[in-house]
Amino acid sequence: MVFSIVSRVVNGVKGGVTAGLEGVADVGSNVVQVVKDTAVKTLKETTEFAKEGLDIPASIVQGAFQGVGQVGASVVRTVKGIVQGAVEGFMESGGDQDAAVQGAVGQSIQSAKELGVDVGETAVAAVHGSVAAVAKVGGDTARATKEAVLAALNSAKEVGQDAYEKVVNSLEAGVNGAKEIIEEAKR
Repeated sequence: MVFSIVSRVVNGVKGGVTAGLEGVADVGSNVVQVVKDTAVKTLKETTEFAKEGLDIPASIVQGAFQGVGQVGASVVRTVKGIVQGAVEGFMESGGDQDAAVQGAVGQSIQSAKELGVDVGETAVAAVHGSVAAVAKVGGDTARATKEAVLAALNSAKEVGQDAYEKVVNSLEAGVNGAKEIIEEAKR
């Protein structure tokens, strides 16, 4: 059941993002709206999504990464927009802020590793995208920053020690407040 829902979301988002971005000259400026609209539409068609927690925002991100790759756009340049659109779409569909942020950021790191994209750059872009989304929908940006940083760290840890160190260094350099969040998490 869960696999079926997740698979429908990944494939629905991938198809929607591919169709929405095909032939678009500036993918970067269109990706947030296309991912968000596709996520909302896909989630309306998948009514049982809310019970699945982190899997759904992660599936939106995974499908969006695949869709962006399918149209030949640079994935690393679109990470922030993909995550922002996924988090906005999930939250506007009634999803929980923490699940949206954790699932989207965590999957970004996993997808970056799978695609051979820089995990450090991806982590910073994903954190910025999730916080921008939460700000836009009126959520708690301080909590979103903390959840996003922790999700990036946990996902990088699963990838391996090199990825973890790269993500820590990138977050400390590129995200305001990340150094303090990382220090607190180490205690």
